[in-house]
Amino acid sequence: MPQLDKERIAISFSKAAQSYDGSAAFQRDVGHHLLSMLAVDRSTVKVVDLGCGTGYFSEQLLSKVSADSSIIGLDIAQGMLKYASDLRDDSRLQWLCSDAENLALASSSIDLVFSSLAIQWCEHPTKLFAEIKRVLKPGGVALLSSLGPNSLYELKAAWANVDQHVHVNHFIAMDALLAALPSELEVVKAQQQQWLLEYDQLKQLTADLKNIGAHNMNSGESKGLTGRAKIMSFKQNYELYRQDNGKLPASYEVYFLKLCKAGTS
Repeated sequence: MPQLDKERIAISFSKAAQSYDGSAAFQRDVGHHLLSMLAVDRSTVKVVDLGCGTGYFSEQLLSKVSADSSIIGLDIAQGMLKYASDLRDDSRLQWLCSDAENLALASSSIDLVFSSLAIQWCEHPTKLFAEIKRVLKPGGVALLSSLGPNSLYELKAAWANVDQHVHVNHFIAMDALLAALPSELEVVKAQQQQWLLEYDQLKQLTADLKNIGAHNMNSGESKGLTGRAKIMSFKQNYELYRQDNGKLPASYEVYFLKLCKAGTS
C-alpha cells in the first residue's frame, strides 16, 4: 500500500486554504449529510471538528449545540486553521493544530467527534480510532465520513494505461475501517453511498482537486514532470468515460459511520 506523507498533506492543505471553499461543493454536500445524522443537543457539550479545514462545519455545528458549548476546530494544516480563525469570529470556536492519530486532547474530555472527509488522510486507522476512543467521554459519539477505494476510479484507470506510477490517493475500504475499531467503540450506523460529479472538461476536475489541496501524496508517485505525450494519452483515456449527456464523470465512494463509546457519562 502506498504510504502517505503527513508533512506534505499539511503543506498542501495549508496552501489551499484560500481556494478551498470555492471548489468544495461535494465536500459540503457530504458534510451536510453527515451533520443530518446528529440530533440537536441543547445540553452543554464539547465538540471536536476533526480535520476542520476552513472551519465551515465547525461553524455549522454551533446550531446543533447549546449556547454555552464549545467547538474545537482541529486540523493538521496550520494554514487552514489561520484562515478559519480569521474568517469565523465566535467565542465558542477554538482552533488546534494536531494530528488525528496523535490528538493533543485530554482523555475522556470530548462529547462529540465530528469529522467529514478527513480520516481518509490517516494511514493507520487503528491509531486513529484508538485516539478517538481515548478522547471521547463514556457515551460520547463520533460521526465520521470518509472515501472508499473506488473513489475517482475513472482517474485511476485513465492513468493506469499511461504508466505504473501512483496518481490517485489510496483510500481504505469499509471492512478494513470496521476491523480497526476497538471494542469500546460500538457501531451505531454504517452507510455506503455512491456520489457522481459531472464536468464539462477534465481540467475542471483537476482544478477542483488542486484547489482543495487533494494532491496525490502517496509514495510511488512520479517525482519528475509528466511529459506532454503522457498527459495527452491520459486525457484521451479519460474521454472514454464521457457520458451520453456529454459530461465527464468523477465517481466517489463515500462512507458514513456513527460510533458510540461504551459506558455512560
